[in-house]
Amino acid sequence: MIKGIGVDIVDLARFDRQVARTPGLVTRLFAPAERALPTHSLAARFAAKEALIKALGDSAGASWQEMEVISDSHGNPSFALTGVLQAALVARGITSAHLSLTHDAGVACAFVVLEGDA
Repeated sequence: MIKGIGVDIVDLARFDRQVARTPGLVTRLFAPAERALPTHSLAARFAAKEALIKALGDSAGASWQEMEVISDSHGNPSFALTGVLQAALVARGITSAHLSLTHDAGVACAFVVLEGDA
């Protein structure tokens, strides 16, 4: 059963300006393994985290680092959820989070579907 759907779009040029203007932004928004990625990949991961929050309906008091975006050996994205956020998903009966990312034509986009028991 679908428990939530979220989508977010990030303007790559605007995101790049924000990162350049606010040096601590990358540290605040991304887990250590994400921080060395190129800006377009960071923008897509930011969109993923925003889409996840929208699918949940709120942030559940979680930190941005608890929403790490990882890729499998084929490059397919998914979340590595930890801490408060992981506990919130369990409490809400959410058993899986599906993620799709793209970046093209100056934007990054993420789509999240949360599933759980009826």
